[in-house]
Amino acid sequence: EVQMVESGGDSVQPGNSLRLSCAVSGFTFDDYTLNWVRQAPGKGLQWVSSIYIPAHKTHYSDSVRGRFTISTDNAKTTLYLQMNNLKPEDTAVYYCAASRGNIVHFIISSLTQYDYWGQGTQVTVSS
Repeated sequence: EVQMVESGGDSVQPGNSLRLSCAVSGFTFDDYTLNWVRQAPGKGLQWVSSIYIPAHKTHYSDSVRGRFTISTDNAKTTLYLQMNNLKPEDTAVYYCAASRGNIVHFIISSLTQYDYWGQGTQVTVSS
C-alpha cells in the first residue's frame, strides 16, 4: 500500500522558516518525480517544486525559487521542502505528490494528475 504523509505545517510570522516533511512508503523514489504542490484559500492548486533523483533535477516555481529547497533523505523514504523567508502569500495547504517517470506537471488542476498524493499540511504565514 502506498502512503504519503505530510507533516511540519505550522503558523509562523513573515520572514520565518519551516521544513515540511513527507514520509513515503510503498514505492521507490527513483521511479517517480516527487513534487510539492499547494492550495491557497479560495484558489486552485499550484505546483511548487519537483525533484527527479535519477537525473539530479530539481525545479521550482518562480514564486518560490531562491527561498524554497526540495530534497530527500539518503534512505529515500522522506521528501522535504525547506521554506525560508516565508511570505503571507505562501499561506496554503501543502501536498506532496508523485508521478511515475521523469514528468513535471507545471499546471495542476487536480491532485488526480499524480499517481499518489498525501492529505496535506497547513502552512499559515501571518503577522
